[in-house]
Amino acid sequence: MKLSLRLQTLCGEIRACKIFADVGCDHGYCAEYVLRQGLCERCYISDISAASLAKAEKLLSVYIEAGTVKSFCCAGLELVPKDAEQVLIGGMGGEEIIGILKDGFFPERLVLQPMKNSSKLREYLLGNGYAITRDYMFSDGKFYDVICAQRGGVARKYDERTLLFGYDNLYSPTQDFIMFLRAEIGKCCDRLHSAGKDIPAVKSRWTLLTEVLHEAERNL
Repeated sequence: MKLSLRLQTLCGEIRACKIFADVGCDHGYCAEYVLRQGLCERCYISDISAASLAKAEKLLSVYIEAGTVKSFCCAGLELVPKDAEQVLIGGMGGEEIIGILKDGFFPERLVLQPMKNSSKLREYLLGNGYAITRDYMFSDGKFYDVICAQRGGVARKYDERTLLFGYDNLYSPTQDFIMFLRAEIGKCCDRLHSAGKDIPAVKSRWTLLTEVLHEAERNL
C-alpha cells in the first residue's frame, strides 16, 4: 500500500522504540509501516470505530497472530497499555488530542497531527512536561501541522507567535508555510473586499499574517 504524502510525513517522524502505539489507527497503514521498517518490537493499535479497527486487524493479521500487535477498540488511550513509549495521534482536533492525553497517560514521545487548535495543543504540551522538538506545517492538498514532543526534553522558547504558528515555521520556514500564509492573507483580503468596510478582527489578522510572511521570506 502506497502511503499518502500526509501519512509518509507522519511516519517519517517516528523514531525507533520498543513499544509503539497508533491511536485512531484507521486502516492501520502507519502501524504497518513502523513494523515493516523495524522501528518497534511491539505495537498497539486503537480506534473508537470497530469497523475501522477490523480493517487494521485484517491488514496486520500476521503480526497479531505472532503476538507483535495488540488491538483495542476504545476512545483514545483508554485501554492502551501505559508501557507504550511512543504514540502517534493524527487526524483529530487539537482539543480532542488534549482530551485523549488527559484521559489517558503521558508517553515518553508523541507524534501529533492536529487538524485545528494547534496553538492550544502546543500550550498544553509545554505546560505538562513536554519539550516540542519538531513543529512545522506541510501541504498535501490541505495544510497540516506536525508536532513532535519529548517528555522531559530540552525545551525551546515559545512565545505568542511560535505558539500560534509553530516554532520551525517561523525559524526554519518552508515553501509550504509561505503558501499557507499567502492563502490566509488572500482570504482576509476577500473578506474585507466583500464587506466593503474594515472588519477590525480581519484587518488585525491580515496585518499579523503579512508581518509573519515578510519575516518568513527573509528566513527562507
